[in-house]
Amino acid sequence: MGPADQGSVGARPEGGGQSKWLALLAMLFAVSMTFIDQTIVSIASPDIQSELGLSRDGSQWVINGYLLALAAGFALGGRMADVLGSKRMVLVGIIGFALSSALCGLSPKGSLAETWIIVFRITQGLSAAVMIPAALAVVVAAFPITERGKALAIFFGVSGGLTAVGPIAGGYLTQWTWRAIFWVNLPIAVIAIVLAVLAHIDQRGNKQRIDWRGAVIIAAGMALSVLGFEQANSWGWDSVWTWVCIAAGLVLIVVFVLVQLRTPVPLMKVRIFRDRAFLVDNGVLFFSMMAFVPVFFFASVYSQVSLGFNATNAGLYLLVFFAGFAPAAQISGRMLDARGAKLPMIIGGVLGTVGFALWAVKATDLSLGAQWWSIVLAGAGIGFILGPSSTDAVNRAIDASYGEVTGISQTVRNYGSALGIAVLGTLLGNVLSNRLTTSFESLGMSPADASAAAHEAANTGMGGGGAHGTDMSQLPAQMQQGIETAVADDFAVATQAVLWGMAVALAITLVVALLHPGGKVTGAAPGGGA
Repeated sequence: MGPADQGSVGARPEGGGQSKWLALLAMLFAVSMTFIDQTIVSIASPDIQSELGLSRDGSQWVINGYLLALAAGFALGGRMADVLGSKRMVLVGIIGFALSSALCGLSPKGSLAETWIIVFRITQGLSAAVMIPAALAVVVAAFPITERGKALAIFFGVSGGLTAVGPIAGGYLTQWTWRAIFWVNLPIAVIAIVLAVLAHIDQRGNKQRIDWRGAVIIAAGMALSVLGFEQANSWGWDSVWTWVCIAAGLVLIVVFVLVQLRTPVPLMKVRIFRDRAFLVDNGVLFFSMMAFVPVFFFASVYSQVSLGFNATNAGLYLLVFFAGFAPAAQISGRMLDARGAKLPMIIGGVLGTVGFALWAVKATDLSLGAQWWSIVLAGAGIGFILGPSSTDAVNRAIDASYGEVTGISQTVRNYGSALGIAVLGTLLGNVLSNRLTTSFESLGMSPADASAAAHEAANTGMGGGGAHGTDMSQLPAQMQQGIETAVADDFAVATQAVLWGMAVALAITLVVALLHPGGKVTGAAPGGGA
Protein backbone atom coordinates (compact mmCIF):
# COMPACT_ATOMS: atom_id res chain seq x y z
CA MET A 1 0.00 0.00 0.00
CA GLY A 2 2.74 2.38 -0.90
CA PRO A 3 0.57 5.13 -2.32
CA ALA A 4 -1.63 5.09 0.71
CA ASP A 5 1.32 5.80 2.88
CA GLN A 6 2.06 8.89 0.89
CA GLY A 7 -1.30 10.45 1.51
CA SER A 8 -3.36 9.38 -1.48
CA VAL A 9 -5.95 7.67 0.67
CA GLY A 10 -6.79 8.87 4.10
CA ALA A 11 -8.30 11.82 5.92
CA ARG A 12 -8.53 14.96 3.83
CA PRO A 13 -5.85 17.51 4.65
CA GLU A 14 -8.46 20.20 5.19
CA GLY A 15 -9.99 18.11 7.96
CA GLY A 16 -7.49 19.52 10.46
CA GLY A 17 -6.44 18.08 13.80
CA GLN A 18 -9.94 17.05 14.82
CA SER A 19 -10.47 15.06 11.62
CA LYS A 20 -7.28 13.04 11.96
CA TRP A 21 -8.01 12.03 15.55
CA LEU A 22 -11.59 11.21 14.59
CA ALA A 23 -10.22 9.02 11.79
CA LEU A 24 -7.94 7.25 14.27
CA LEU A 25 -10.84 6.70 16.67
CA ALA A 26 -13.03 5.36 13.87
CA MET A 27 -10.36 2.91 12.78
CA LEU A 28 -9.80 1.73 16.35
CA PHE A 29 -13.52 0.98 16.72
CA ALA A 30 -13.44 -0.86 13.40
CA VAL A 31 -10.45 -3.10 14.12
CA SER A 32 -11.41 -3.63 17.77
CA MET A 33 -13.97 -6.20 16.65
CA THR A 34 -11.34 -8.20 14.77
CA PHE A 35 -8.80 -8.30 17.59
CA ILE A 36 -11.33 -9.11 20.30
CA ASP A 37 -12.67 -11.95 18.16
CA GLN A 38 -9.26 -13.64 18.21
CA THR A 39 -9.78 -14.52 21.88
CA ILE A 40 -13.45 -14.02 22.78
CA VAL A 41 -14.68 -17.07 20.85
CA SER A 42 -12.25 -19.36 22.68
CA ILE A 43 -14.11 -18.83 25.96
CA ALA A 44 -17.46 -19.72 24.44
CA SER A 45 -16.13 -22.67 22.44
CA PRO A 46 -17.31 -25.38 24.89
CA ASP A 47 -20.83 -23.88 25.00
CA ILE A 48 -20.95 -23.48 21.22
CA GLN A 49 -19.86 -27.07 20.72
CA SER A 50 -22.29 -28.44 23.29
CA GLU A 51 -25.37 -26.55 22.05
CA LEU A 52 -24.74 -27.00 18.32
CA GLY A 53 -23.38 -30.54 18.63
CA LEU A 54 -20.11 -29.77 16.87
CA SER A 55 -17.34 -32.33 16.47
CA ARG A 56 -13.91 -31.65 17.99
CA ASP A 57 -12.59 -30.78 14.54
CA GLY A 58 -15.59 -28.54 13.94
CA SER A 59 -14.97 -26.73 17.21
CA GLN A 60 -11.37 -26.08 16.20
CA TRP A 61 -12.43 -24.84 12.78
CA VAL A 62 -14.69 -22.25 14.42
CA ILE A 63 -11.47 -20.70 15.71
CA ASN A 64 -9.16 -21.68 12.88
CA GLY A 65 -11.44 -20.75 9.99
CA TYR A 66 -11.31 -17.14 11.13
CA LEU A 67 -7.54 -17.08 11.55
CA LEU A 68 -6.85 -18.86 8.27
CA ALA A 69 -9.15 -16.55 6.29
CA LEU A 70 -7.50 -13.55 7.93
CA ALA A 71 -4.04 -14.82 7.01
CA ALA A 72 -4.96 -15.80 3.46
CA GLY A 73 -6.79 -12.57 2.67
CA PHE A 74 -4.63 -9.93 4.33
CA ALA A 75 -2.27 -9.21 1.44
CA LEU A 76 -5.20 -9.11 -1.00
CA GLY A 77 -7.06 -6.76 1.33
CA GLY A 78 -4.11 -4.39 1.27
CA ARG A 79 -4.00 -4.30 -2.52
CA MET A 80 -7.76 -3.74 -2.73
CA ALA A 81 -7.41 -0.77 -0.38
CA ASP A 82 -4.76 0.67 -2.70
CA VAL A 83 -6.82 0.22 -5.84
CA LEU A 84 -10.39 0.81 -4.65
CA GLY A 85 -9.75 3.30 -1.84
CA SER A 86 -9.27 2.82 1.88
CA LYS A 87 -12.57 4.32 2.98
CA ARG A 88 -14.55 2.05 0.69
CA MET A 89 -12.71 -1.06 1.87
CA VAL A 90 -12.97 -0.10 5.54
CA LEU A 91 -16.74 0.26 5.18
CA VAL A 92 -16.99 -3.00 3.21
CA GLY A 93 -14.96 -4.74 5.92
CA ILE A 94 -17.03 -3.31 8.78
CA ILE A 95 -20.34 -4.21 7.15
CA GLY A 96 -19.13 -7.67 6.14
CA PHE A 97 -17.79 -8.35 9.63
CA ALA A 98 -21.01 -7.17 11.29
CA LEU A 99 -23.24 -9.24 9.00
CA SER A 100 -21.05 -12.32 9.45
CA SER A 101 -21.14 -11.82 13.22
CA ALA A 102 -24.93 -11.60 13.19
CA LEU A 103 -25.18 -14.79 11.13
CA CYS A 104 -22.75 -16.61 13.44
CA GLY A 105 -25.02 -15.63 16.33
CA LEU A 106 -28.02 -16.99 14.42
CA SER A 107 -26.42 -20.41 13.85
CA PRO A 108 -29.18 -23.05 13.72
CA LYS A 109 -29.08 -26.31 15.59
CA GLY A 110 -29.00 -29.61 13.76
CA SER A 111 -27.09 -30.99 10.80
CA LEU A 112 -26.53 -27.56 9.24
CA ALA A 113 -24.99 -26.03 12.38
CA GLU A 114 -21.32 -26.96 11.89
CA THR A 115 -21.13 -25.86 8.25
CA TRP A 116 -23.09 -22.67 8.96
CA ILE A 117 -20.95 -21.32 11.78
CA ILE A 118 -17.63 -22.28 10.14
CA VAL A 119 -18.61 -20.61 6.84
CA PHE A 120 -19.57 -17.36 8.52
CA ARG A 121 -16.49 -17.42 10.73
CA ILE A 122 -14.49 -17.61 7.49
CA THR A 123 -16.39 -14.63 6.06
CA GLN A 124 -15.66 -12.82 9.32
CA GLY A 125 -11.96 -13.45 8.77
CA LEU A 126 -12.11 -12.33 5.14
CA SER A 127 -13.93 -9.14 6.19
CA ALA A 128 -11.24 -8.48 8.80
CA ALA A 129 -8.57 -9.05 6.13
CA VAL A 130 -10.19 -6.37 4.01
CA MET A 131 -10.69 -3.97 6.90
CA ILE A 132 -7.41 -3.99 8.84
CA PRO A 133 -4.94 -2.96 6.09
CA ALA A 134 -7.37 -0.30 4.86
CA ALA A 135 -7.75 1.04 8.40
CA LEU A 136 -3.96 1.16 8.73
CA ALA A 137 -3.71 3.11 5.47
CA VAL A 138 -6.29 5.61 6.72
CA VAL A 139 -4.33 6.23 9.92
CA VAL A 140 -1.02 6.58 8.06
CA ALA A 141 -2.46 9.05 5.56
CA ALA A 142 -4.41 11.03 8.15
CA PHE A 143 -1.34 12.10 10.11
CA PRO A 144 1.67 14.12 8.98
CA ILE A 145 5.06 12.42 9.03
CA THR A 146 6.03 14.08 12.32
CA GLU A 147 3.00 12.58 14.14
CA ARG A 148 2.68 9.29 12.30
CA GLY A 149 4.82 7.27 14.69
CA LYS A 150 2.73 8.36 17.68
CA ALA A 151 -0.52 7.60 15.86
CA LEU A 152 0.64 4.13 14.84
CA ALA A 153 1.85 3.40 18.36
CA ILE A 154 -1.65 4.18 19.61
CA PHE A 155 -3.24 2.14 16.80
CA PHE A 156 -1.16 -0.99 17.36
CA GLY A 157 -1.01 -0.61 21.15
CA VAL A 158 -4.75 -0.24 21.68
CA SER A 159 -5.83 -2.75 19.04
CA GLY A 160 -3.32 -5.34 20.19
CA GLY A 161 -4.25 -4.82 23.82
CA LEU A 162 -7.88 -5.57 23.00
CA THR A 163 -7.03 -9.28 22.81
CA ALA A 164 -7.05 -9.11 26.63
CA VAL A 165 -10.67 -7.90 26.59
CA GLY A 166 -11.84 -11.04 24.79
CA PRO A 167 -11.57 -13.56 27.64
CA ILE A 168 -13.30 -11.27 30.15
CA ALA A 169 -16.07 -10.11 27.80
CA GLY A 170 -16.56 -13.63 26.50
CA GLY A 171 -16.90 -15.04 30.00
CA TYR A 172 -19.63 -12.62 31.03
CA LEU A 173 -21.52 -12.63 27.73
CA THR A 174 -21.55 -16.42 27.61
CA GLN A 175 -23.36 -16.50 30.95
CA TRP A 176 -26.30 -14.99 29.06
CA THR A 177 -25.82 -16.80 25.76
CA TRP A 178 -22.78 -17.64 23.67
CA ARG A 179 -24.52 -15.97 20.74
CA ALA A 180 -23.96 -12.61 22.43
CA ILE A 181 -20.21 -12.79 21.75
CA PHE A 182 -21.06 -12.30 18.07
CA TRP A 183 -23.97 -9.89 18.46
CA VAL A 184 -21.87 -7.48 20.54
CA ASN A 185 -20.03 -6.58 17.32
CA LEU A 186 -23.14 -4.96 15.81
CA PRO A 187 -23.26 -1.77 17.94
CA ILE A 188 -19.48 -1.43 17.66
CA ALA A 189 -19.81 -1.61 13.87
CA VAL A 190 -22.49 1.09 13.84
CA ILE A 191 -20.26 3.42 15.90
CA ALA A 192 -17.29 2.73 13.60
CA ILE A 193 -19.34 3.54 10.48
CA VAL A 194 -20.69 6.79 11.95
CA LEU A 195 -17.21 7.93 13.02
CA ALA A 196 -15.74 7.00 9.63
CA VAL A 197 -18.34 9.14 7.86
CA LEU A 198 -17.79 12.09 10.23
CA ALA A 199 -14.00 11.92 9.76
CA HIS A 200 -14.25 12.89 6.05
CA ILE A 201 -11.92 10.12 4.94
CA ASP A 202 -10.78 10.47 1.34
CA GLN A 203 -12.23 7.92 -1.07
CA ARG A 204 -9.61 7.98 -3.82
CA GLY A 205 -7.81 4.86 -4.94
CA ASN A 206 -5.08 4.20 -7.49
CA LYS A 207 -5.34 2.49 -10.85
CA GLN A 208 -3.18 -0.55 -10.24
CA ARG A 209 -3.44 -4.23 -11.05
CA ILE A 210 -4.47 -6.74 -8.41
CA ASP A 211 -2.59 -10.03 -8.50
CA TRP A 212 -5.60 -12.34 -8.27
CA ARG A 213 -3.48 -15.31 -9.33
CA GLY A 214 -1.19 -14.79 -6.34
CA ALA A 215 -4.17 -14.37 -4.02
CA VAL A 216 -5.64 -17.71 -5.09
CA ILE A 217 -2.31 -19.55 -4.82
CA ILE A 218 -1.46 -18.31 -1.31
CA ALA A 219 -5.01 -18.93 -0.04
CA ALA A 220 -5.00 -22.48 -1.41
CA GLY A 221 -1.53 -23.19 -0.05
CA MET A 222 -2.38 -22.06 3.46
CA ALA A 223 -5.77 -23.76 3.49
CA LEU A 224 -4.46 -27.14 2.28
CA SER A 225 -1.49 -27.24 4.65
CA VAL A 226 -3.63 -26.35 7.68
CA LEU A 227 -6.36 -28.78 6.57
CA GLY A 228 -3.86 -31.64 6.44
CA PHE A 229 -2.61 -31.02 9.98
CA GLU A 230 -6.11 -30.28 11.29
CA GLN A 231 -7.61 -33.49 9.93
CA ALA A 232 -4.66 -35.76 10.70
CA ASN A 233 -6.33 -36.93 13.90
CA SER A 234 -9.50 -37.93 12.01
CA TRP A 235 -7.95 -39.21 8.80
CA GLY A 236 -4.87 -40.69 10.46
CA TRP A 237 -1.21 -40.02 9.80
CA ASP A 238 -1.13 -43.06 7.55
CA SER A 239 -3.83 -41.57 5.30
CA VAL A 240 -2.69 -40.49 1.86
CA TRP A 241 -5.07 -37.50 2.05
CA THR A 242 -3.31 -36.16 5.14
CA TRP A 243 0.03 -36.03 3.38
CA VAL A 244 -1.40 -34.91 0.03
CA CYS A 245 -2.97 -31.88 1.69
CA ILE A 246 0.16 -30.99 3.67
CA ALA A 247 2.53 -31.50 0.75
CA ALA A 248 0.29 -29.74 -1.79
CA GLY A 249 -0.16 -26.80 0.57
CA LEU A 250 3.56 -26.36 1.16
CA VAL A 251 4.31 -26.71 -2.56
CA LEU A 252 1.75 -24.01 -3.38
CA ILE A 253 3.34 -21.66 -0.84
CA VAL A 254 6.70 -22.16 -2.56
CA VAL A 255 5.03 -21.61 -5.94
CA PHE A 256 3.50 -18.39 -4.59
CA VAL A 257 6.95 -17.07 -3.66
CA LEU A 258 8.34 -17.91 -7.11
CA VAL A 259 5.35 -16.31 -8.84
CA GLN A 260 5.64 -13.15 -6.75
CA LEU A 261 9.29 -12.77 -7.70
CA ARG A 262 8.27 -12.74 -11.35
CA THR A 263 5.15 -10.58 -11.08
CA PRO A 264 5.59 -6.87 -11.98
CA VAL A 265 3.01 -5.72 -9.43
CA PRO A 266 3.00 -8.55 -6.88
CA LEU A 267 0.51 -9.20 -4.14
CA MET A 268 3.40 -9.44 -1.68
CA LYS A 269 6.95 -8.11 -2.14
CA VAL A 270 8.74 -11.24 -0.97
CA ARG A 271 12.14 -9.72 -1.79
CA ILE A 272 11.82 -7.91 1.54
CA PHE A 273 12.82 -11.22 3.16
CA ARG A 274 16.33 -10.76 1.81
CA ASP A 275 16.87 -8.49 4.78
CA ARG A 276 18.14 -10.82 7.49
CA ALA A 277 16.62 -8.89 10.37
CA PHE A 278 13.20 -8.76 8.67
CA LEU A 279 13.39 -12.51 8.00
CA VAL A 280 14.28 -13.23 11.63
CA ASP A 281 11.56 -10.91 12.95
CA ASN A 282 8.92 -12.76 10.95
CA GLY A 283 10.34 -16.14 11.94
CA VAL A 284 10.04 -15.09 15.57
CA LEU A 285 6.46 -13.95 14.96
CA PHE A 286 5.53 -17.20 13.20
CA PHE A 287 6.73 -19.58 15.93
CA SER A 288 5.61 -17.44 18.87
CA MET A 289 2.12 -17.09 17.37
CA MET A 290 1.88 -20.89 17.25
CA ALA A 291 1.49 -20.54 21.00
CA PHE A 292 -0.03 -17.08 21.56
CA VAL A 293 -3.49 -17.37 19.98
CA PRO A 294 -3.90 -21.17 20.38
CA VAL A 295 -3.24 -20.93 24.11
CA PHE A 296 -6.56 -19.12 24.61
CA PHE A 297 -8.51 -21.89 22.91
CA PHE A 298 -6.83 -24.84 24.61
CA ALA A 299 -6.53 -23.23 28.04
CA SER A 300 -10.16 -22.11 27.94
CA VAL A 301 -11.43 -25.62 27.25
CA TYR A 302 -9.00 -27.10 29.79
CA SER A 303 -10.16 -24.72 32.52
CA GLN A 304 -13.78 -25.75 31.92
CA VAL A 305 -13.31 -29.49 31.33
CA SER A 306 -10.52 -30.26 33.81
CA LEU A 307 -10.76 -27.48 36.38
CA GLY A 308 -14.56 -27.29 36.31
CA PHE A 309 -14.71 -23.53 35.81
CA ASN A 310 -17.70 -21.78 34.28
CA ALA A 311 -17.21 -19.41 31.35
CA THR A 312 -16.72 -16.35 33.56
CA ASN A 313 -14.05 -17.98 35.68
CA ALA A 314 -12.43 -19.38 32.54
CA GLY A 315 -12.10 -15.79 31.31
CA LEU A 316 -10.46 -14.79 34.57
CA TYR A 317 -8.17 -17.83 34.30
CA LEU A 318 -6.92 -16.56 30.94
CA LEU A 319 -6.57 -13.06 32.34
CA VAL A 320 -3.70 -14.40 34.46
CA PHE A 321 -1.76 -14.76 31.21
CA PHE A 322 -2.11 -11.02 30.56
CA ALA A 323 -0.84 -10.26 34.06
CA GLY A 324 2.55 -11.25 32.67
CA PHE A 325 1.98 -10.11 29.10
CA ALA A 326 1.03 -6.47 29.75
CA PRO A 327 4.00 -5.35 31.91
CA ALA A 328 6.43 -7.33 29.73
CA ALA A 329 5.11 -5.54 26.64
CA GLN A 330 5.79 -2.17 28.27
CA ILE A 331 9.30 -3.13 29.37
CA SER A 332 10.16 -4.63 25.98
CA GLY A 333 9.03 -1.43 24.26
CA ARG A 334 11.53 0.58 26.26
CA MET A 335 14.25 -1.98 25.58
CA LEU A 336 13.50 -1.79 21.87
CA ASP A 337 13.93 1.99 21.90
CA ALA A 338 17.16 1.76 23.88
CA ARG A 339 18.92 -1.29 22.45
CA GLY A 340 16.92 -2.72 19.56
CA ALA A 341 14.76 -5.83 19.20
CA LYS A 342 17.24 -8.67 19.68
CA LEU A 343 17.60 -8.56 23.47
CA PRO A 344 13.87 -8.44 24.33
CA MET A 345 13.16 -11.22 21.82
CA ILE A 346 15.84 -13.40 23.41
CA ILE A 347 14.52 -12.67 26.91
CA GLY A 348 11.02 -13.45 25.69
CA GLY A 349 12.15 -16.72 24.17
CA VAL A 350 13.77 -17.80 27.45
CA LEU A 351 10.83 -16.73 29.65
CA GLY A 352 8.27 -18.21 27.26
CA THR A 353 10.04 -21.56 26.97
CA VAL A 354 10.43 -21.86 30.74
CA GLY A 355 6.93 -20.55 31.45
CA PHE A 356 5.11 -22.92 29.09
CA ALA A 357 7.25 -25.85 30.25
CA LEU A 358 6.48 -25.19 33.93
CA TRP A 359 2.81 -24.66 33.07
CA ALA A 360 2.84 -28.07 31.39
CA VAL A 361 4.34 -29.65 34.50
CA LYS A 362 1.62 -28.10 36.70
CA ALA A 363 -1.32 -28.73 34.33
CA THR A 364 -2.13 -32.09 35.92
CA ASP A 365 -2.30 -30.57 39.41
CA LEU A 366 -5.79 -29.24 38.53
CA SER A 367 -5.25 -26.16 40.67
CA LEU A 368 -4.91 -22.53 39.60
CA GLY A 369 -2.93 -21.91 42.78
CA ALA A 370 -0.23 -24.30 41.54
CA GLN A 371 -0.19 -22.85 38.02
CA TRP A 372 -0.65 -19.09 38.14
CA TRP A 373 3.01 -18.10 38.40
CA SER A 374 3.99 -20.28 35.42
CA ILE A 375 1.10 -18.81 33.39
CA VAL A 376 2.32 -15.29 34.24
CA LEU A 377 5.82 -16.29 33.15
CA ALA A 378 4.52 -17.69 29.84
CA GLY A 379 2.56 -14.47 29.25
CA ALA A 380 5.63 -12.37 30.00
CA GLY A 381 7.62 -14.35 27.45
CA ILE A 382 5.10 -13.59 24.70
CA GLY A 383 4.88 -9.96 25.86
CA PHE A 384 8.63 -9.51 25.40
CA ILE A 385 8.46 -10.95 21.88
CA LEU A 386 5.48 -9.58 19.97
CA GLY A 387 5.97 -5.81 20.16
CA PRO A 388 9.71 -5.67 19.38
CA SER A 389 9.52 -8.23 16.56
CA SER A 390 6.55 -6.51 14.91
CA THR A 391 7.99 -3.00 15.24
CA ASP A 392 11.48 -4.02 14.16
CA ALA A 393 10.04 -5.69 11.05
CA VAL A 394 8.38 -2.42 10.07
CA ASN A 395 11.49 -0.36 10.77
CA ARG A 396 13.86 -2.71 8.92
CA ALA A 397 11.98 -2.80 5.61
CA ILE A 398 12.74 0.84 4.84
CA ASP A 399 12.08 0.51 1.10
CA ALA A 400 8.50 -0.69 1.57
CA SER A 401 5.34 0.92 2.90
CA TYR A 402 3.71 0.35 6.27
CA GLY A 403 0.90 -1.46 4.51
CA GLU A 404 3.17 -3.85 2.63
CA VAL A 405 5.24 -4.72 5.68
CA THR A 406 2.24 -5.07 7.96
CA GLY A 407 0.50 -7.20 5.35
CA ILE A 408 3.40 -9.62 5.29
CA SER A 409 3.75 -9.71 9.08
CA GLN A 410 0.01 -10.19 9.64
CA THR A 411 -0.06 -12.99 7.08
CA VAL A 412 2.84 -14.72 8.84
CA ARG A 413 1.30 -14.17 12.29
CA ASN A 414 -2.12 -15.53 11.47
CA TYR A 415 -0.79 -18.46 9.45
CA GLY A 416 1.36 -19.38 12.45
CA SER A 417 -1.70 -19.19 14.72
CA ALA A 418 -3.84 -21.32 12.38
CA LEU A 419 -1.09 -23.90 11.95
CA GLY A 420 -0.52 -23.96 15.72
CA ILE A 421 -4.16 -24.75 16.44
CA ALA A 422 -4.17 -27.44 13.75
CA VAL A 423 -0.98 -29.19 14.87
CA LEU A 424 -1.62 -28.87 18.61
CA GLY A 425 -5.26 -29.86 18.19
CA THR A 426 -4.21 -33.08 16.48
CA LEU A 427 -1.72 -33.71 19.29
CA LEU A 428 -4.40 -33.15 21.91
CA GLY A 429 -6.85 -35.48 20.16
CA ASN A 430 -4.33 -38.32 19.84
CA VAL A 431 -3.19 -38.12 23.46
CA LEU A 432 -6.72 -37.77 24.80
CA SER A 433 -8.04 -40.73 22.81
CA ASN A 434 -5.19 -43.00 23.92
CA ARG A 435 -5.50 -41.97 27.57
CA LEU A 436 -9.28 -42.37 27.65
CA THR A 437 -9.08 -45.83 26.09
CA THR A 438 -6.80 -46.98 28.91
CA SER A 439 -8.96 -45.27 31.56
CA PHE A 440 -12.22 -46.74 30.28
CA GLU A 441 -10.72 -50.23 30.14
CA SER A 442 -9.65 -49.84 33.78
CA LEU A 443 -13.29 -49.03 34.64
CA GLY A 444 -14.40 -52.40 33.27
CA MET A 445 -15.23 -51.66 29.64
CA SER A 446 -14.20 -54.12 26.99
CA PRO A 447 -11.29 -52.99 24.80
CA ALA A 448 -13.62 -52.47 21.82
CA ASP A 449 -16.17 -50.47 23.84
CA ALA A 450 -13.42 -48.49 25.56
CA SER A 451 -11.81 -47.59 22.23
CA ALA A 452 -15.14 -46.54 20.71
CA ALA A 453 -16.15 -44.48 23.75
CA ALA A 454 -12.70 -42.88 23.93
CA HIS A 455 -12.78 -41.94 20.25
CA GLU A 456 -16.27 -40.47 20.67
CA ALA A 457 -15.31 -38.53 23.79
CA ALA A 458 -12.08 -37.26 22.23
CA ASN A 459 -13.92 -36.01 19.17
CA THR A 460 -16.99 -34.55 20.88
CA GLY A 461 -15.99 -34.32 24.53
CA MET A 462 -14.23 -30.96 24.40
CA GLY A 463 -17.47 -29.17 25.07
CA GLY A 464 -17.52 -29.64 28.80
CA GLY A 465 -16.93 -32.03 31.63
CA GLY A 466 -17.90 -35.59 30.92
CA ALA A 467 -17.81 -37.87 27.95
CA HIS A 468 -20.14 -36.00 25.62
CA GLY A 469 -21.50 -38.22 22.95
CA THR A 470 -21.35 -41.26 25.28
CA ASP A 471 -24.71 -42.33 26.76
CA MET A 472 -23.96 -42.88 30.43
CA SER A 473 -27.56 -43.03 31.65
CA GLN A 474 -27.57 -46.84 31.66
CA LEU A 475 -24.21 -47.18 33.38
CA PRO A 476 -23.78 -47.78 37.13
CA ALA A 477 -23.35 -44.59 39.16
CA GLN A 478 -19.81 -45.57 40.15
CA MET A 479 -18.82 -46.02 36.51
CA GLN A 480 -20.46 -42.69 35.54
CA GLN A 481 -18.41 -40.94 38.21
CA GLY A 482 -15.29 -42.77 37.07
CA ILE A 483 -15.84 -41.65 33.48
CA GLU A 484 -16.33 -38.03 34.54
CA THR A 485 -13.12 -38.16 36.55
CA ALA A 486 -11.24 -39.87 33.74
CA VAL A 487 -12.28 -37.22 31.20
CA ALA A 488 -11.16 -34.39 33.49
CA ASP A 489 -7.84 -36.04 34.37
CA ASP A 490 -7.03 -37.28 30.89
CA PHE A 491 -7.93 -33.97 29.28
CA ALA A 492 -5.41 -32.37 31.65
CA VAL A 493 -2.74 -34.81 30.46
CA ALA A 494 -3.64 -34.04 26.83
CA THR A 495 -3.45 -30.31 27.54
CA GLN A 496 -0.10 -30.92 29.19
CA ALA A 497 1.15 -32.31 25.86
CA VAL A 498 -0.16 -29.19 24.10
CA LEU A 499 1.65 -26.91 26.54
CA TRP A 500 4.86 -28.87 25.97
CA GLY A 501 4.32 -28.28 22.27
CA MET A 502 4.03 -24.56 22.94
CA ALA A 503 7.23 -24.67 24.98
CA VAL A 504 8.95 -26.24 21.96
CA ALA A 505 7.58 -23.47 19.72
CA LEU A 506 9.02 -20.84 22.09
CA ALA A 507 12.35 -22.68 22.20
CA ILE A 508 12.49 -22.51 18.39
CA THR A 509 11.58 -18.83 18.67
CA LEU A 510 14.58 -18.34 20.94
CA VAL A 511 16.92 -20.05 18.48
CA VAL A 512 15.60 -17.89 15.62
CA ALA A 513 15.94 -14.71 17.73
CA LEU A 514 19.63 -15.49 18.33
CA LEU A 515 20.16 -15.17 14.55
CA HIS A 516 19.06 -11.53 14.57
CA PRO A 517 21.89 -9.16 13.58
CA GLY A 518 20.97 -6.83 16.42
CA GLY A 519 21.31 -3.09 16.63
CA LYS A 520 18.82 -0.24 16.42
CA VAL A 521 17.24 1.16 13.28
CA THR A 522 18.01 4.85 12.98
CA GLY A 523 16.90 5.49 9.37
CA ALA A 524 13.53 6.50 8.01
CA ALA A 525 10.53 4.30 8.58
CA PRO A 526 8.70 2.66 5.71
CA GLY A 527 6.87 4.85 3.32
CA GLY A 528 8.53 7.92 4.65
CA GLY A 529 6.97 7.61 8.06
CA ALA A 530 8.36 8.75 11.32
